[in-house]
Parts: sequence; structure tokens; C-alpha cells
Amino acid sequence: MTTPVFLTIDTELMWRHHAEGLDIDTIVERSFEPAGVGVGYQLSMMARHGLKGVFFVDPMPALVYGLDSIKRVVGAILEAGQEVQLHLHPNWTGASADDRQQAPHSFELTDYSLAEQVELIAGAADLLTAAGAPDPVAFRAGSYAASDDTLAALARLEFAYDSSHNGSEHPWPSALSLAPEQIAPVEHSGVTEVPVTLIEDRAGHLRHFQICALSSAEMRGALDHAIREAHAAVTIVGHGFELANRCGTRPNAVHVRRFEILCRMLAERQGSLSTTHFADRPHLSLDRADRPLGPNVLRTGLRQAQQLWSNLVAERAA
Repeated sequence: MTTPVFLTIDTELMWRHHAEGLDIDTIVERSFEPAGVGVGYQLSMMARHGLKGVFFVDPMPALVYGLDSIKRVVGAILEAGQEVQLHLHPNWTGASADDRQQAPHSFELTDYSLAEQVELIAGAADLLTAAGAPDPVAFRAGSYAASDDTLAALARLEFAYDSSHNGSEHPWPSALSLAPEQIAPVEHSGVTEVPVTLIEDRAGHLRHFQICALSSAEMRGALDHAIREAHAAVTIVGHGFELANRCGTRPNAVHVRRFEILCRMLAERQGSLSTTHFADRPHLSLDRADRPLGPNVLRTGLRQAQQLWSNLVAERAA
């Protein structure tokens, strides 16, 4: 039996570029297509390797800048045969194109009441469909900032899945009342929670399966661990912008190589690990006791050396 893999890409206009006062065209370029290694590149790599990807798209910047840029990225994703689901950073509700220093009510969805979260998520879903996406069935909160109220709101709005639980960010901002080590899908507060996959990079310390967070060796270890232990699911996180440096002006060679290797590893393991879309409604075994990959001193040390190179060299602006 194959393990379903959710290869997810959080896709959003970056608040950092908005706050710096950049013009909208530059914000869009550096958020969606930075240095030629953004959404378009990721779509092409998925197509080359026969992989399915889930793009969690945040439509909330349309409140400030209009829907055009959201329509373009949604259209590109759907044209490539990939999936669009809902992402939400609520700070855009308090933003202004004229006053970039205007403070939002809150950056985290968990700071809002249940009623407010219902209204925010419903409004974001309407914006996403107005941008051309099908009705979303899955959700991920910006910064993984979801609580049990968030899942109750999603259930009220008839979402089937949430993928916000990240034990390496627990209990804040990832605030669901689940164990930090929970990596298997589970029914929770009326929806199916599909947590982000974790590894234990050192004893007692969790690290999530994100392209800029794990080395290729750690990714390989996590994938092979999931195969050996017949895990219920694997959930991988990326961002539309994270293969470039923080300024979005040139590729981050470390992250680009990781993504390319990840795609190749997933393609090589398709008999055991099958990338899927939430809209496919894949069978998910619930209430499993899946555990993260355990620590390995050499593997962690090699990644820390990579991260040092990435931070000192690859992240420097061109």
C-alpha cells in the first residue's frame, strides 16, 4: 500500500516587500517568480518528475492590491494541472497600499474569535474562487497559526481538511490541541487534520519537513522512514519564494538543489510514496501512531554546515 504524499507550496505576496514600500509589480515578481525559481519553476519541476503539488494560495492581498496578481498565479497553477487550496494571512485586512506602516489588527489567525475566523475564512474563500480557483476543500493558516476554533470554523464552512498542525512550532503559533509529535492524519474538531511531517533532528527537538529547513539527507531519511514504517501520510512544505534569497533577487543555490533532489527522490519512490491532491480525496488511515524519524548526529551536523553556507553566501542580495 502506498503512502499518500502532500507536496504543498504556500503561495503568497510577501508582507516584507509590502512593508518595505516596493511597488506592486516588484512585490508580485519577488513573491511569485523570484529570480526565475518561483512558482513557474516549481510547476515545471513537478511536471518533469510526474508529481502532484498542492498550492495553498493566500488571496488576502487582493484587499489591498486587487485580484489581478492572484488570478494570474491561480491560472498558472491550474493550467499546469496542479491544485489550488486556501491559505490565509489575516494581517492583510489591516493593510494599506498608501501607508505601509499601518499596523494590522493581528498577524495570526489564532488571535481572532471563532466568529471572526469564520468570517475571515469565508471571505478568503470567496476571494480565491473569484480569482478562478475551484471551491477549496483544504486550508492552511499563515504561520501555521491555527487553533481548535480555526478547525471549528472550517467545519462550519464545510472544509474537509486542514494542514496547519506543525509540532515544531507548537504551542505557538501552531496552537491546535494535538501532541507536538502528531504527524499522522487525525479527525479533530470536525475536520481531518493532516499535520506537517516532522523529524527529530536532535533528542527531544522537532524540525518540520520544509525545503529550507531540512537537508537532502534529512529529507531522504524522512521519506525512507515513512516507507519502512508504512506511515499514513507525508506532508511537505515549501513556499513560492523560498528557492530565492530573502530579497528575491537571485536563486539560493542550496535551496534550489534541495528542491530538485526532493522531486527526484519522490519520483524514484512513486511505488511506495504517491503524491496526491486533497481534491482527490485519497484514503487516509486515521488515528495511527506514526512517529517522526529519530535523530542522527552526523545528518544534523551536515545540514547545519549547509545552513551556514546558505545564510552567509546564498542569502546575500545580488
